[in-house]
Amino acid sequence: MQIGKVLLSSSVSLAALFLLTKILGNREMSQLSMFDYISSIAIGAIAGEMAALSTDNLIEPLFSMVFLSLCTLCINYLTCKSIKLRRFIEGQALILYQNGQIYEKNLLHAKIDIGELLAVCRLQGYFDLEEIYSIYLESNGQISILPKSAKRPLTPSDINLNPVQSKPMANVIIDGHILKGNLQSTGKDETWLIKRIQQKGVLDIKEIILATYDSTKDDINIYLKSHKKMKNDIFE
Repeated sequence: MQIGKVLLSSSVSLAALFLLTKILGNREMSQLSMFDYISSIAIGAIAGEMAALSTDNLIEPLFSMVFLSLCTLCINYLTCKSIKLRRFIEGQALILYQNGQIYEKNLLHAKIDIGELLAVCRLQGYFDLEEIYSIYLESNGQISILPKSAKRPLTPSDINLNPVQSKPMANVIIDGHILKGNLQSTGKDETWLIKRIQQKGVLDIKEIILATYDSTKDDINIYLKSHKKMKNDIFE
């Protein structure tokens, strides 16, 4: 019976943690503020202890998890309304380099050495600091780089071109199933879709692993399932 109680408390803990995470919002770890990160650790720790408790003592940890989640929501709301509070809770961007000048004190404050800074630059495709105008450490811990105008990639506007605006592809079939809501948003119906599939030589919709709608071409791109196993790895 003890195993059954542990399984029940673990299930309740997991369900509560999932629901509270959905309420707090979907954000990557790199996008969390320091307060969000701390509250997430606290809620996770309570959920871990809750999983090991008997079913008679679930109310108190559940209340603690809900209370911490409400505090996090309130702080997030207030930081959206107040610039001063947002700067206090989340911090500000810190300039590390600008126009040939490396700010050593800011690097020390950010606990980043020059080797790590250069490594981040290389990972973003810059092997020479002379190609960069400024480097910032953002409040979420990410490093952003502004290249010099003469070193940035060429854009169509630089050569007076005005290309047609591309739009996101709409997934209309996944794993052999038609996504009716996505298809409807494109202004097409199933009759049109099936006709286009047949015109491309596909007779069984179940053989399609992915089909996307391209609004610029008013056509679909089809990717069929492959039952062959790829044995050769060209990257090793």
